[in-house]
Amino acid sequence: MLKVLRLGHRRERDKRITTHVALAARALGSDEFILTGEEDEKLLDNVRDVVDRFGGSFTIKYSESWEETVKKFKQGKGKVIHLTMYGERIQDLEKKIKKIENALIIVGGEKVPGKAYELADYNIAVTNQPHSEVSALAIFLDRYHNGEELGFEFQGGNIEIEPSESGKEVRKK
Repeated sequence: MLKVLRLGHRRERDKRITTHVALAARALGSDEFILTGEEDEKLLDNVRDVVDRFGGSFTIKYSESWEETVKKFKQGKGKVIHLTMYGERIQDLEKKIKKIENALIIVGGEKVPGKAYELADYNIAVTNQPHSEVSALAIFLDRYHNGEELGFEFQGGNIEIEPSESGKEVRKK
């Protein structure tokens, strides 16, 4: 079970990037997305609509407290992975993280509280340069799944994109 926890969403400022984090989480093999910060039902509904149309068993929800969510997750013996540019290099931890079956992946939003670093079992740097949480999550999930997520098939839904050299090939299921 892979869950992605988005820290500190700000409804007006972050709606586009948070949506992209959620969509990347879904498309690249996560099971659940948890939004914290400002509640944003419109964003949650938009992602649910993608799940309905394109399929998959991805769930999305809101939590009032990121810290309580993390603490509760850890009680269930899961590992907490915080993606940051200040952590250990992903390439140094790659073998270790691939063995983790139950993970909560924290991606930042507004300034990440120091407590997130303390609660994490792993603070993982995808790079030590400024970057987006979408790219960090995508690279992490690609490394975690060995690239196999690129071929995942999603059950349910009523739309499927057919690969093509040019143009859009949308197929109804």
